[in-house]
Amino acid sequence: MALFNLSGFAMLTLTTKKKDGQFVPVGDKDLVAVIKTSEGFVTILVDEEGYTKAQSKPLEKSEAMDVFRRARESGIEEYVGGKVEIWTEQYQTVQTSPS
Repeated sequence: MALFNLSGFAMLTLTTKKKDGQFVPVGDKDLVAVIKTSEGFVTILVDEEGYTKAQSKPLEKSEAMDVFRRARESGIEEYVGGKVEIWTEQYQTVQTSPS
């Protein structure tokens, strides 16, 4: 819901992740990142291990970074890992910490 409030559109991506051959819930903590996909830039919420929980629709880079900035200003911490996972795909994060 937080990402929807910040971007006007968001969809749930995962509620479970496969770890050691078992499905377990994604982590409780929300962290924010931006990735580049073939369709544009996507602001995402991930858990501590980089498993996605929610994502915006594909946006222009400036729009995705604006959603990222507003998420950070609302108290959501930045995901500092270099990669995130959506289903079976891995993406590099492209955001930078705001000054």
